[in-house]
Order: sequence, then structure tokens, then C-alpha cells
Amino acid sequence: MSKTILITGGTGFIGQRLCPALQSKGYGITVLSRQKAPDVLALCGRVAAIQSLDQVKNHQGFDAVINLAGEGIADKRWSLERKQALRDSRIALTSELVNAIRSWKQRPDVLVSGSAVGFYGNQGDEPVTEDTVPQDEFTHQLCRDWELAAQALNSDGVRVCLSRTGVVAGPGGGFLQRMLLPFKLGIGGRLGNGHQYMPWVHRDDVVNALAWMLEKSSAQGPYNVVSPNPVTNREFTKSLAEALHRPAMLPAPAPVLNIALGEMSRLLLTGQRALPSRLSSEGFVFDYPDLKPALEDAVG
Repeated sequence: MSKTILITGGTGFIGQRLCPALQSKGYGITVLSRQKAPDVLALCGRVAAIQSLDQVKNHQGFDAVINLAGEGIADKRWSLERKQALRDSRIALTSELVNAIRSWKQRPDVLVSGSAVGFYGNQGDEPVTEDTVPQDEFTHQLCRDWELAAQALNSDGVRVCLSRTGVVAGPGGGFLQRMLLPFKLGIGGRLGNGHQYMPWVHRDDVVNALAWMLEKSSAQGPYNVVSPNPVTNREFTKSLAEALHRPAMLPAPAPVLNIALGEMSRLLLTGQRALPSRLSSEGFVFDYPDLKPALEDAVG
């Protein structure tokens, strides 16, 4: 009998690639999504679709859970209302998920739960590992509380892994899709002075890392899911322009971004020189450790 996995956020940019990857390994997948079942199947393949956690309360149980749900952090300006929506889509939903799991006849072996390198806040040029002390700002508070909600299952004997993911590059979606048009038109460029680090990672490596956490029985706690070769924003935009055979001539000045985006501009103007310290030391191997081939694959 195949092992079963409940996935939240399965219709997202990562989930759409993760579901078929796990199915190819023989797992049976159930996806929680607000979308209608035919749309979920179109995006995720032969999965079972549910629209509410109420549908799995007092359930027999799943062998594993992967929690990727959460509204896009850069989709809208950070008003107080938007910040609360970001917290609800991550923290409140994860708490509801934990409560549903506790109603099951049998607990899962593992919960792999999403997080982000925003956990660390702005770290300048310093190398960032899973042991780095975070800066106390909004992204840290958001990720901290999100992780704590998931780690509540530790007390139930469930192995909990946290995927502190960087900026995900891959074909057909994600943050890169928003950057392509100005660069294709030759009007792209660095953000601010371009010295801030962008902790990037290819989507295939995110999918592989999630599956690795799922299957490696010794894996537990937080993992930086980022390329082992971080780059600055200046280096990233230069490489993207080269992949598209276009110039990168028009920078976006920091004052303009501050006015246009408010506090959310910190996502673009600060960063983390994050390193996958624990993944690397525990034997995970990246398919795309270097930026140039990752971008060439992402832009086709």
C-alpha cells in the first residue's frame, strides 16, 4: 500500500512541481486548496482534492504532511490589513492544520512546513546559517510564529522539518515571472545599489529538498533551502539580462522603491547571504548550485 501525504498549498508554484514528483515515487497525494477539484487536478495531476480542513478532521490519518500554504508576501503593499492576512494565511492556517492532525486516529510520521529566509531579517553581508541570530523585524516575526505553530506537533511525537526557502527561480511562474517583461524590454536593472544579497534557489532543488526532508528520518528542525552560491542583486540582474540577451541599464533607486512600496521595499533592498549549511552537511546535493544554468533553465 502506498504512503499517503496531505499537502497544503499544492497548487502553488512549488506545489505544482512537488505533487507529480512525489506521485512518481509512489505516494498518494491529497491537496488542500480553495480551488475547485477539476482545477486542482489540472495543476497537480492525479490527486485527491479537498477545500477545507474540516474534511480531514477525525480522519484515519496520513503518513506525512507538507504545509506550503501562504499568500504571496510581495503581492500587495504591507498595510496593517495585509500584514494580518499574511499572518492568517500562514500561522492561523498552520494552527488549524495542527488541530486537525491531533484529531486523527494516527499521527503522521513527519510534518514538513514552509518558512523563509526572511526569518533572519536583514543580515547585510554576513554569512547566514541556521544558527544566525535574527533581526527582529516583520519578516522574522512572521516566520518565527509560523514555525512555532508547526513545531507544536513536536510534543505529539511528530518529526517536524522547517523549509526556510529563498527566492525561488524556475520556468513558468514565481517571482522571476514578474521580472521578465522589463528585462525583455531592456529596461530592467538592479534594485537600489544592488549590494544586497539575494538568497536564490531553483524550484527543482526546493522540490528535491522537501522530498529529502520527508524521507530522511534523521532530518528535523530548520533548513535553509537556498543555493550554496548566493549572489548580490547586482550579480543576479546582470546574469538575468545575459540569459535574456538584453542589457540591464535602468536601476530602480531606493528612494523610489521606498515611496512606491513602503515597508515592503525592505524585501527588495535588504537581504541575507544565506547558506544551506545543514542541507550540505547532511548530504543533500543541489542540481542547480550555480546561478547561470538555473536562470537559463528558468527563462527557457
